[in-house]
Amino acid sequence: MKSLFDSVSYKCSKVVTTSYSTSFSMATKMLSNTIRQDIYNIYGFVRFADEIVDSFHDYDKPSLFEDFELELEKALQNKISLNPILNAFQYTYHKCNIEKHMVDAFMSSMKLDLTKQNYLTDEEYKNYIYGSADVVGLMCLKVFVKGDNKKYDELKDTAMSLGSAFQKVNFLRDLKADFDTLERTYFPNTDLNNLNEEDKQFIIKDIESDFAKGLEGIKQLPIEAKFGVFMAYRYYSQLLKKLKKTPALEIKSTRIRVPNYKKIELLTRSYVKYQLNLM
Repeated sequence: MKSLFDSVSYKCSKVVTTSYSTSFSMATKMLSNTIRQDIYNIYGFVRFADEIVDSFHDYDKPSLFEDFELELEKALQNKISLNPILNAFQYTYHKCNIEKHMVDAFMSSMKLDLTKQNYLTDEEYKNYIYGSADVVGLMCLKVFVKGDNKKYDELKDTAMSLGSAFQKVNFLRDLKADFDTLERTYFPNTDLNNLNEEDKQFIIKDIESDFAKGLEGIKQLPIEAKFGVFMAYRYYSQLLKKLKKTPALEIKSTRIRVPNYKKIELLTRSYVKYQLNLM
């Protein structure tokens, strides 16, 4: 039965989320069950595309990505795919009226990771972040507003800012892996071989500006989504605080993490703030 296959597909997307990201899956669990599965479905799709370009070093990544892209196009057109991750995503894509240009922008940024190693200008940097992060925020916002186009238009700029903030934190946290293993540098006009405190603080101020704008949008989200997104915001804010306190040279040589016990503490404190309307 098709319904059984769909159920299996949705479970696969949930497994991908919980397996690849404890922090994101924790935040997703704080969403209403009316929207949670759709976020799993989006995450599964974006995670698999990202894994192709970042992880499958012993395989022909361009060929794998091309196959994935063709399967994606067929899934969106036919409203079914034998790839359970794409089958789950196409369901959410159609149900929530996700716009095709968002998917295309995301795939374009992922494809850049196959060949592009340096982002030399602010325009290149912003275009990559738009495709790799901002549009993912917009996809999630489509889920959150449940067809309320007025609310979507009101919040889309803040959703993109939050997506940008999350991505830039990831860039800073993963500096060592991106630079040493993947030979990529995303921050323009920054010499990662000689990263100094001035450069680091410039990057952090830019992220803090995105976070401030993103928080204003979180406050206006529908109740089903607000706490879950606030939890993700709190987690990434904590990461940014740790990065801010970490010397620039140490960021270049290690990966900053938030321990699991700290994540539980953040969850508790975030819930109290949310309940007391102290966001």
